[in-house]
Amino acid sequence: MSTKIQRICSEIEKTKSKIQEQQIRLRDLERQKTEIENLEIVSAVRGMNISFADLAELLKQTKGSVSGTSGQVDPKSKTDTSALTQTQNDETEDEE
Repeated sequence: MSTKIQRICSEIEKTKSKIQEQQIRLRDLERQKTEIENLEIVSAVRGMNISFADLAELLKQTKGSVSGTSGQVDPKSKTDTSALTQTQNDETEDEE
């Protein structure tokens, strides 16, 4: 082979190696991001002072809903989520 071809082949191998290293780094960063997001979600849920059953019901009611704000109706289930929110507020007041 000519020296030009050898040099190009060498560059190709170096580039492939760098790509592989960056792909490994990308996967690790994505894993770290997901782990931190999960920790934030768990922390937020624990801070809600809501029972497991109420949390499951809330998630079921708001599944697929764009907005989970109080008084909003989930267009898919036609369920008013304000009743559950009021129950949560009442429970929180009782604990205080």
